[in-house]
Amino acid sequence: MSIDIRQEAVKQGTVEQRIVYESGNEMAAYAAHQINYHIMGYFPISPSTEVAQFLDLMKANGQHDIVLIPADGEHGSAGVCYGASAAGGRVFNATSANGYLYMLEQMPVQSGTRFPMVLNLVCRSVSGPLDIHGDHSDLYFALNTGWPIVLCRDPQAVYDMNIIALKLAEDPEVRLPVIVASDGYFTSHQKRRVMTFTHREDVQKFVGEHPPEGFQHVLDRDNPITVGPYMNEPDYINNCYQQSMAMYRAEEVFERIQQEYAELTGREYPILELYRMEDADVAVFLLNSSAEIIKDVVDQLRGRGIKAGAISPNIIRPFPAKRIAEALKHVKAVTVGDRADSYGGHGGNMVMEVRAALQQYGNSSTLVISRIYGLGGKDFYAEDGLALFQFAIDAMNKGYVEKPFDYHGATPGDPTKAPKRVLEPMKYEDLKTGLITVTPNEETGKVNVRIPPLRSLTKKPKRIAPGHGACPGCGIFSGLELFFKGIEGDIVALFHTGCAMVVTTGYPYSAHKATYIHNLFQNGAATLSGVVEMFHERKRRGELDQYGLKDDFTFVMITGDGGMDIGMGPAIGAALRNHKMIILEYDNEGYMNTGAQLSYSTPMGHRTSTSNVGKFQGGKVFHHKDTAQIMAATNIPYVFTGSEASPQDLVRKGAKAQWYAQNVGLVYGKILITCPLNWLSDDKDGSDIIDHAVNSCFFPLYEVERGVTTITYNPEEKGKRVPVADWLKMMGKTRHLNKPEYAETLREFEAEIERRWNVLKAKHDNPYL
Repeated sequence: MSIDIRQEAVKQGTVEQRIVYESGNEMAAYAAHQINYHIMGYFPISPSTEVAQFLDLMKANGQHDIVLIPADGEHGSAGVCYGASAAGGRVFNATSANGYLYMLEQMPVQSGTRFPMVLNLVCRSVSGPLDIHGDHSDLYFALNTGWPIVLCRDPQAVYDMNIIALKLAEDPEVRLPVIVASDGYFTSHQKRRVMTFTHREDVQKFVGEHPPEGFQHVLDRDNPITVGPYMNEPDYINNCYQQSMAMYRAEEVFERIQQEYAELTGREYPILELYRMEDADVAVFLLNSSAEIIKDVVDQLRGRGIKAGAISPNIIRPFPAKRIAEALKHVKAVTVGDRADSYGGHGGNMVMEVRAALQQYGNSSTLVISRIYGLGGKDFYAEDGLALFQFAIDAMNKGYVEKPFDYHGATPGDPTKAPKRVLEPMKYEDLKTGLITVTPNEETGKVNVRIPPLRSLTKKPKRIAPGHGACPGCGIFSGLELFFKGIEGDIVALFHTGCAMVVTTGYPYSAHKATYIHNLFQNGAATLSGVVEMFHERKRRGELDQYGLKDDFTFVMITGDGGMDIGMGPAIGAALRNHKMIILEYDNEGYMNTGAQLSYSTPMGHRTSTSNVGKFQGGKVFHHKDTAQIMAATNIPYVFTGSEASPQDLVRKGAKAQWYAQNVGLVYGKILITCPLNWLSDDKDGSDIIDHAVNSCFFPLYEVERGVTTITYNPEEKGKRVPVADWLKMMGKTRHLNKPEYAETLREFEAEIERRWNVLKAKHDNPYL
């Protein structure tokens, strides 16, 4: 993190400050490291991921003591944070969009039991289809969770509000967890001039001692407490009433705290920021980053003689209704811009609350216009601000609102530009070659597979078209296509969110030649289970006869980029139900689609953006998950590992997987694939790296068929085993492990590889293991 570069000493307010030039995510991390929280439970999701990355880099360099806990998903990260806050420490987290919704169930639990913490919500589209850019649809889901919400229009506010938020959360009049909301990419990634406290001690003095007086927690053995009891009426409504009163008190407490902060720093954050509203006839109401742009528009209109003004709150929970009503009492018309829609509600959440505030305080004269704008990261320019003002000006001049609710910036569909099919569907006859035969062996209970020479299979059409956007040297598609060579006939494929999904489906194009489905990162296995069961039921009822189906589909779920971390629960559920489908994991050893953060499949000691290498940390600190063995423990009929470095083995296993998935039940397979970009390796070395991973016994090739383990390639018997260190030195992410200072980590990693390999050999030798 470059936070200590390009800084200038500044004296403003009563505390020593300095200037840095950093982004919103960097400033959230910087504030957290100055506070020196106890715990951060996190899970990577764009655009909030960088917050954990920056903190991990500072951790590797010994700049803070925060314990960073990588969870298996956002729901898990919220649980980590709740437990840590219940245990009496200071807790921090950051998330976005679908990740926030995944943890949503936990949010009212934490506020309802009154345990403080700070969560940075780096706002992003909650979407289907997938969009990773900024709007406020996740923020609006937060409105009813019982968390006070403060807003940040620029990186300076991100820094300041993160410090203010903790003091607000822990205030005895509040005692609630607080959300700090900033705009994804607009604020999170854009660098700006930011003033910070020079000395950490001044930050810690401002937020106060911990734990605050009277703070109850679960680690006080002399004062045992019960957290989250079962509660009937009237106790539950009374609890909610107390929480509600604390929320409303948060408005006054925030005002007091921000005034204290202003005395220290010279920076004010009034509950309602008003720009040239003293005599305004027309106004625009906006949140966060757009509220800065609209100020220039106000100045332009004032230069033309139009009395324009802008309103933007710095806190929206509690909603400053009385202050807004007061600010608008002489305004003739106001346009409220919502960066998210409340579908069917005739406007977004902010316009509804502004209208309610006006009605509550007796203002029936101000005309209110609702416009939805900027969804999915659509930029907001000065001309957009002028358009929002023009709606208000027109309403003022006419004396009524011609169109109370509409979208601004949407383009009506043009039927002449509808996407057209570029490639014709693949012919069944080309996919069903008859060159591969799979027959059950009644004596062994296994199946026998015969495959032709690989050159005979080259005429089978590829399931994924060329022209996708994968990085040079990416091993995903060569590995997938090799597996698909073993599949005869038609498939329906579901892809988890990840590199393979993102680079093949940029609308209006798709690289998928077979039917393709995408669902959320964690829920692919459950979704495909539903597809499988619907297929068999509709087939039973004769409803699919009209579609020319010549044989059953093979249903394949493709997962990677850590999808079997957040998606492990649904995958195990699907396995236990034994649906007739294949789960195929491409293992690139990280969350590569979000910037190479560690996943549970990242091996020990490997460098990622959340397991950095420095004087105080040598890469990932715990061992990788053996997903194949976990799935084998569910007693599904077939589990395998594969690699493009052993192509015939992988094709044979693909054919066997299809037979089991069509005739018996669920199959799980794992293929190791190269990621040159994030492994810091040469594009051309991918196959050699994978070959060394197999020959070092880090990634053994084997299968578990009806509970019996068979090693399908033994490098020791072939005389090809290589030292683990020889494999590690081929990648920039692991070369450090061959240095003396990381020798202990290397020894522990090598010992675990050897242990797992010996266990596997024992299982190979004994069918009852």
